[in-house]
Amino acid sequence: MRSSLLSLLALGGSIFPSFSWASPLKVTSEARAASWPYGPLVTSGRDMKNSQGDNVVYAGANWPGHSEVMIPDGLRYQSIETIVSKIKSTGMNSIRLTYAIQMIDDIYANNGKDTTVKDSFTKALGSTNGPKVYSEFLAKNPSFSDSTTRLQVFDAVAAECLKQNIFVHLDNHMSKAAWCCSTNDGNAWFGDRDYNVDNWTRGLAYMANHGKNWPALTSISLRNELRKPDNSAISGTYNWSEWYTNIKKGTSAINEANPDLLIFISGLDFDTYVTPIVQSTALTPSTNKFSLADFSGYTDKLVLEIHNYQNSASNCNDLKGSLYNSGFQGLHAEDTKAVNVFPVLLTEFGFDMSGSAWQGTYSTCIASYLAEQKAGWFIWVIAGSYYIRSGTQDFEETWGLLNHDWSNWRSSAYIEGGLKPLAKSTAQG
Repeated sequence: MRSSLLSLLALGGSIFPSFSWASPLKVTSEARAASWPYGPLVTSGRDMKNSQGDNVVYAGANWPGHSEVMIPDGLRYQSIETIVSKIKSTGMNSIRLTYAIQMIDDIYANNGKDTTVKDSFTKALGSTNGPKVYSEFLAKNPSFSDSTTRLQVFDAVAAECLKQNIFVHLDNHMSKAAWCCSTNDGNAWFGDRDYNVDNWTRGLAYMANHGKNWPALTSISLRNELRKPDNSAISGTYNWSEWYTNIKKGTSAINEANPDLLIFISGLDFDTYVTPIVQSTALTPSTNKFSLADFSGYTDKLVLEIHNYQNSASNCNDLKGSLYNSGFQGLHAEDTKAVNVFPVLLTEFGFDMSGSAWQGTYSTCIASYLAEQKAGWFIWVIAGSYYIRSGTQDFEETWGLLNHDWSNWRSSAYIEGGLKPLAKSTAQG
């Protein structure tokens, strides 16, 4: 966005080619530690801590950027500054910013050159709607131009988050850019049609390394919602043992590229449970168990994440028990079954914002549980609409915190009566 965001940075090393790309100037570790976000963050038992020894608890929203346009949604309607300011106004302190590995694949395929936003809109939305929506994007974000690339938009989001003291958690949502998730989308499991493992680890390393230029970036995920694929050629490999083999590849790639980042580890069945990690039970069908010794040198960088969409819940105690058994047990060193203690976050939950669901059992119980546990979270979703979702352009998102044009809250009652109190009771850092 600013001139510094458009400077060229050449990266070297065995896992990166010799080309360079547009990005901000690198920020030293010393500079990160001396001012907000006081990084790098580390883990200590159940807590995430900054360089000053203070606890950090994320309280934030998911901001999708993994669809076919491959830039963060909403920028046809509002500026980056406006959206980040709205997030900040609620007391939330973080975003879960999603991206697709395809963006990095494109860069490698094009000898290190990223696609311009202008071309990306046309490719994703067509020769009629693409230029129209791109013009709207420029009108709301006039610092960009026809030469602006997709990754430079991510850079600008990260820069604005730094300005407003909003933590950035980067999430690999998909390999092929598209709406997520289903068992037949080709992105479900390692080796699926569009889920090339080598490209995945290369993409993780690329974004982790590029993230050295984002002081607000303090953590990164491995993969969103691993799930059993319909693909019969690989469905037999869907198990915890195969998961562990590939998780170790992903964490290693990230840590080698950027050892400052916390790494979020997700589980199986759409990331609804990580119990075998917490309880150190067999990673079936093998007899091996999750061992911190397999993550030598960065055991204080590992965080667990789960998702929960038990929206039909009618009993809060049952829901809280499910959350505990699915992963939040990992916060409790006093529980003898919690062999491995980690920070555990709820990185996705959500509900329809167009009615009174926020007053129901699911929403109120989730909020009370997160406050009780002093646990981090990201609600799905900030987006009031998407550039495109499942083939439908300008798709209305009724689960969005914001309305269709991202100008106001979809449910001001929930923001005041639900979200702000939740943020106030949990956010730290």
